[in-house]
Amino acid sequence: MTMVYAAPAADLPAPTPRQLAAPAGVGDKIFTRVTLLTGLIVLGVMAAVGLFLSIEASQALRSTGTSFLTTSEWFPDRNQFGIAAVLTGTVAIAVVAVGIALPLSMGTALFITQVAPPKLRSTLVSLVDLMAAVPSVLYGLWGLFFFQGQVIGVSRWISTWFSWIPIFRVTGAEPGSPLSNQTVFTASAFIAGVVVSLMVMPIQCSIMREVFSQVPIGEREGAYALGATRWGMIRIVALPFGRGGIIGGTMLGLGRALGETIAVLLIISPRFDINFHILEAGGNSVSTLIALRYKEATGFGLSALMAAGLALFALTLVVNFTASAFVARSRSGASSEA
Repeated sequence: MTMVYAAPAADLPAPTPRQLAAPAGVGDKIFTRVTLLTGLIVLGVMAAVGLFLSIEASQALRSTGTSFLTTSEWFPDRNQFGIAAVLTGTVAIAVVAVGIALPLSMGTALFITQVAPPKLRSTLVSLVDLMAAVPSVLYGLWGLFFFQGQVIGVSRWISTWFSWIPIFRVTGAEPGSPLSNQTVFTASAFIAGVVVSLMVMPIQCSIMREVFSQVPIGEREGAYALGATRWGMIRIVALPFGRGGIIGGTMLGLGRALGETIAVLLIISPRFDINFHILEAGGNSVSTLIALRYKEATGFGLSALMAAGLALFALTLVVNFTASAFVARSRSGASSEA
């Protein structure tokens, strides 16, 4: 009887992965080169904008130095100017906008992707996307002539019950008097933030909707099979899967809110002091400062406005790049073996 012995596994050569390569056709080469050229053009335009602002702002920045970030006055003719006040107002309006838009956009995205019937989803997506197509000046006019009068009662209620929190304290308000002056609540950062929140909500919702739509069907059905309710499935499957999309969409909305101009310009009452009371009348932002002072600015004053624009450009660039990193990580990193 002949005995056959198999060679030890250690003596066998290690398997190598098979390389599959398909020759690129003419269409693939054209598409690759066109997309590469488009990406380079976008990066080139952004670099050109940053370089232009840096050159134009160099005169003002050399004159003020680091005090440009700590001064709240704006008198370029007397060499006393800075963006401390307007930068504070910009951040306050953006934070209010994102704080209101986040639950709205996340709830809308979850409803469209996880709850709404398939026949209704396309209609809801179109309605949400239509909000992004409305010009900002229309949002501003609506906020100025209609919404502002309706939300004063909300501002007064927040100030009455939460004035012990410094940001909700309003100078000159009389919480116990129903006949108190309402003008102390008008043209505030809170009202501007609420209007801007309606403008950034479609952007946040579109990012979150795209990420939530990629929830693995195996994990979702597995949660239902284990007895989870619809909310339980959303809590243990959809939300953890889309965490990166939620963060990225929120930061993209923040970048959009930081640069909003027309709507804020129409609603808010400009003031050049650091104001942390978001319910109080008056405020400012970097974009509205540029819009208000650009026509009358010449020479050194124009360079000062360019310096303010450079600061806003850098801030929004950092926010948007950080948001893009979170969104990309959510799309590529979240996976399932189900």
